[in-house]
Amino acid sequence: MNTEIRNAVVTGGGRGIGRAIATVLAARGAAVAVWDRTVADAEETVASIREAGGTAVAVIGDVADSAAVADSVKRTRSELGPISILVNNAAVSEYVPFVDITDDAWDRMIGVNLKGPFLVTKAVVPDMLAAGWGRIINISSSSAQSGGPLIAHYAASKGGLIGLTKALAIEYAETGITVNHVPPSSIDTPLLRDGLDPEEVAELVPMKRTGQPDDIAYAVAYLASEQAGFVTGQTLSVNGGRYLA
Repeated sequence: MNTEIRNAVVTGGGRGIGRAIATVLAARGAAVAVWDRTVADAEETVASIREAGGTAVAVIGDVADSAAVADSVKRTRSELGPISILVNNAAVSEYVPFVDITDDAWDRMIGVNLKGPFLVTKAVVPDMLAAGWGRIINISSSSAQSGGPLIAHYAASKGGLIGLTKALAIEYAETGITVNHVPPSSIDTPLLRDGLDPEEVAELVPMKRTGQPDDIAYAVAYLASEQAGFVTGQTLSVNGGRYLA
């Protein structure tokens, strides 16, 4: 499942699921650009990858800002070269009653979770088209499959990301580019701990445990591999059996 020294971008790669994805891709041979808004988090991920013998660079910027995305792509290309693997992982989340969601909160959620992947993918896909090979993996959410209280704007943003995944999978099916998504559920990350108790969540999972960031990372590594070349437009659910869809 070696990524054959391909260059990867992992947005939101500074911690949690993003850090795990960046680490696993690097361990399997990819040179990884760790994109994040927080300098310390991105540099910590990069340092860990380099200590293990991998290649990584930290790239700081906001995926919801088109100018910042352009700068991040430019730096990634200058440091690593053309980009062939993209993992759209950066996201924001909050728990709030629907009637209390402000316009600004809605716009920020859509901006990071849906517009962000649109901007980054649009900027990166020319490299993949030129190479005739590419892997785009979007980190969606089981909340877009099942719904849930207090997360209407989050679920809507991730549902849009699933739709974007399917549309791009069809549009680029003949080009050597695959587009898939992984909807995590019950993964023990800072985002989950911001509003939920991991032990209570574990009781809802048939496996009776929360998932770990590496569980998502290994699924992404498969979708990023040469072996997944005939897999596109698909949902690879990693949720311990909580949602069977």
